[in-house]
Amino acid sequence: MTRTRSPLVAVCVALACAIGFPAAALTIELPPDSARLKTAPGSDAAAAQCGTCHSFDYVSMQPPGKPLSFWKAEVEKMKKVYGAPIPDDQIDPIAQYLAHAYGQAN
Repeated sequence: MTRTRSPLVAVCVALACAIGFPAAALTIELPPDSARLKTAPGSDAAAAQCGTCHSFDYVSMQPPGKPLSFWKAEVEKMKKVYGAPIPDDQIDPIAQYLAHAYGQAN
């Protein structure tokens, strides 16, 4: 035997939750950043652009020894797929920094 709820019951439950249980303020405290980018030419631009969306841990977690093409594709993906507000003229300098500090050039 299958029980089904009437649409009226679902609406009443939703309305009761919305009226009877006001949303409480939610505060989330994130741990402080523990990772820092390696200091090298271009690190300021990378910190300014990459750090607005994610921890620098993501940079250091990438497979070591990747070439410039890998890092450029990653920076472009962040902009095009994830909507990172990276100016077009910053893509190459950031990718070059990442390749130098974390990739094949290191």
